[in-house]
Amino acid sequence: MGKLLPTWQTKAGRTMQTARAGKDKNTHTKRSATVKRQLSVGGQRKREGQNATETEEGFPATLRKIKGKAIPDTLSYIGFSNIEENKIKEERMREKSAWFLGANPIVHSWFKILMMCVFLGILIVWGIDGLSMSPFQNDFVVVKLDTAAEATIPFKDFSFRNRSIKFQPKLEYHDQIDLNLTNQILAETHPSVDQITPQPLDLVGNRTLNVSISITFSNSSPNVSADSSKSWTGMNTSSSPRVLSWISAELEANYSSHLIANWLEPGGEACKDSKTVDVKVAGLDGNENVELVAGEIHEFVFQAVDEAGEPRCLGGDYFETDLSGEKWKSRPPVKDMGNGTYSFSLQVHPDFAGDYNLTIILLYRHYEGLKFSPSKFVLDKVVRLVPITFVRSALHLPKIRQCRWSDYTRDVWSGRWTRHAKNENCAISYDGRYRCQSPSFPCQQPWCSGPLGVLESNGWVYSAQCSFKLYRSREAWKCLNGRWIFWWGDSNHCDTIRNILHFILDVTDVPTVPRLFDMNITNPRNASQMVRFTSIFNGHWNHTGNYQGLNSLINEDYRETLKGYFSQSVVPDTVIMNSGLHDGIYWSTIRNFIKGANYAAKFWKEVMEGVRQRGLQPPEVIYRTTVATGGYARSMAFNPHKMEVFNGVVVDKLRHYGLLDRVIDDFDMTYPWHFDNRCNDGVHYGRAPLKARWRDGQVGHQYFVDLMLGHVVINALCVRPEHSSV
Repeated sequence: MGKLLPTWQTKAGRTMQTARAGKDKNTHTKRSATVKRQLSVGGQRKREGQNATETEEGFPATLRKIKGKAIPDTLSYIGFSNIEENKIKEERMREKSAWFLGANPIVHSWFKILMMCVFLGILIVWGIDGLSMSPFQNDFVVVKLDTAAEATIPFKDFSFRNRSIKFQPKLEYHDQIDLNLTNQILAETHPSVDQITPQPLDLVGNRTLNVSISITFSNSSPNVSADSSKSWTGMNTSSSPRVLSWISAELEANYSSHLIANWLEPGGEACKDSKTVDVKVAGLDGNENVELVAGEIHEFVFQAVDEAGEPRCLGGDYFETDLSGEKWKSRPPVKDMGNGTYSFSLQVHPDFAGDYNLTIILLYRHYEGLKFSPSKFVLDKVVRLVPITFVRSALHLPKIRQCRWSDYTRDVWSGRWTRHAKNENCAISYDGRYRCQSPSFPCQQPWCSGPLGVLESNGWVYSAQCSFKLYRSREAWKCLNGRWIFWWGDSNHCDTIRNILHFILDVTDVPTVPRLFDMNITNPRNASQMVRFTSIFNGHWNHTGNYQGLNSLINEDYRETLKGYFSQSVVPDTVIMNSGLHDGIYWSTIRNFIKGANYAAKFWKEVMEGVRQRGLQPPEVIYRTTVATGGYARSMAFNPHKMEVFNGVVVDKLRHYGLLDRVIDDFDMTYPWHFDNRCNDGVHYGRAPLKARWRDGQVGHQYFVDLMLGHVVINALCVRPEHSSV
């Protein structure tokens, strides 16, 4: 739930209030008296909620005497003992008082001890205040993350990168992607290695996360933003930490048919025929300082409005969303209600509490991203840029476990990238690689396991509903030995296979993977271990062509070529499928693509049935969703809006024919990095490392996103079903 805290309730507010109180000349005595009173009840300090200034009644009776009459009377008695006879009685009374407060050694000793205790208490209190006020400027190369409630994260100095925005409203974006993930050179150093510095991101392509109308997001007891105070109060008064759940996403049943129904929704009303130009976000608009409790799922609802500020009553707009901090990047799930309202959910693990930026971008209006020529309709307008502080709490999220077989059965993922190390002085190496940590640099559980350094990401790693193992060469070979993996997809498959060979399996004698690739690959360190990789390009039935996608199956020779790999006595163990980029250019309407996806699913169903009829075990089918195209490609025929919809259609059709076993959601994996071209060339996230001028003007590029995909693929291939004895 969103919660705006009063100034006095925040740490900074209490610090400022203490400072102001210190200027008052009575604060020292009053604080001393407060400490004395606290010591008298067992030394327990109850400072929270206590007003910094106390009234005179707050002093003990003895100190009131000292401050008021006792000390002046004593001095009077000492200085004026020879007085008139008629005042002897009064002087005797004063003598008794002076004897009690001045001449008694017991009182003197007691008073000295009291003052020493008060002074010591003041030092203790001031010391504690000093600890809370001092800005610990500790720069950790390694960020130790602990899921225990007492773990702390040294988040500070969130110098988010400024982004120039070309569309109104003109906003300044302060999200530090900080992709200066250049290498600390561990091999040869190049004498003129360029120090790569991050360039301002152009929000002409900003962030996305809408699963347009057909994806429903399930969260346990989501908090409505309008009632954020309840969430905060509940957290403070709870006697024991509440255990929450993670955000999750689900593909709507009958995705394709519902998509067509919403796409064909008739207009005829002003609220349906108008065009979206802005949004109204309940719970965020008008709030300068937004604070949310880390760990909670915070759901916000926003309304699309037209040029006149009137609400629209039809859905289909495609909003990109992004939640980014120094050590966390995720795509907040968005749900299209179909009536002009949309909702999105925010969640950050308590270990990553701190400062974030939420960005909402209107990329396309009513299904215009699905058109044959979407570049004519791209809007790419930043409609909200909201700084948000996630406050650490005692709430507990379930510990993320390492991925099991069942974790890959989810059709849609909702993951995040977290950062666990950062080498500020990492520079690109002569071979274009970013060796910012040593290869053996360990993962921090539960976010991953294995050596984080092999990812060459300068500390970033991806996790979803589960975490992934990062494989050493020996472990990967042990898993893949004797297997036959069949790949059917576009050129991104070629990049992923090459990266698996080079970075994970240590096979360097295969410089490139062509569109048609079939090879028995031997472990260079153990000749007895071998794996077969077969990759068939599906962008066109002719491997030299392009822009056919699933329509390539219309060619009979191409179909027979595919069937040939499954008609022998030995068939592949696993089929990894993908399609989308070439489809985005070929298919003129979403209706036609649905027909093409149905034909493709039916074809592969017949292939698998043929294997089963021969008494063989059919291969397992894994669908790897299409990437979120980045930077300039966000306005093209294979834009993120269209690719996300195409992913949903293909998964829906494969499920319909009972063909799909598991899913690897590369769309979600690439999404946080798709707003510029630092990690991609627009359509590829795994281009080979090269120290050369990249599309964004910098020298070199980031390839760790596709390398992460390679490790996720190995995870999926190596994990066995829970009921399996293998």
